[in-house]
Amino acid sequence: MNTDTTSERLANLTFNLLARCQEKEALLAEEHELFPAEFKCLRLLEHDESLNNKEIAKRMNLSPSRLTRIVDGLVKKGYMQRIINSEDRRNMKLSLSRRGKMLTTKLEKAYIDIHQEILLDIDPSQHKPLILAMENLLRAIEKWLQKPG
Repeated sequence: MNTDTTSERLANLTFNLLARCQEKEALLAEEHELFPAEFKCLRLLEHDESLNNKEIAKRMNLSPSRLTRIVDGLVKKGYMQRIINSEDRRNMKLSLSRRGKMLTTKLEKAYIDIHQEILLDIDPSQHKPLILAMENLLRAIEKWLQKPG
């Protein structure tokens, strides 16, 4: 297989994989009465005790106003709390509430269970090479994203 064919296949595979992963996450979010963006926001806070709203907006590739609407919904549902900076009201720290921590623990288990089920459809001898290939792909994408311009 030549490089052009390989890069074309990789481009199509990553596009389709992303689309299917987004569908999977939307289904999981819906099961827990969340919007997909709320699910993603909770997943971001799952591993960080608290994050600045600007950092979350950057990681989610959202405008600050769009993030505010997502956070408002999560606060209203009791999953998140915000601490507003008294010197700059636009700057706030966001963290999971106790209820939000319980939900993210439940979501993490469900997420792992889904992937365990997916792995059942892949020959066990391919699991380790699959993970290695995905780790290499992730590193290469991260490196490409770091390039200037």
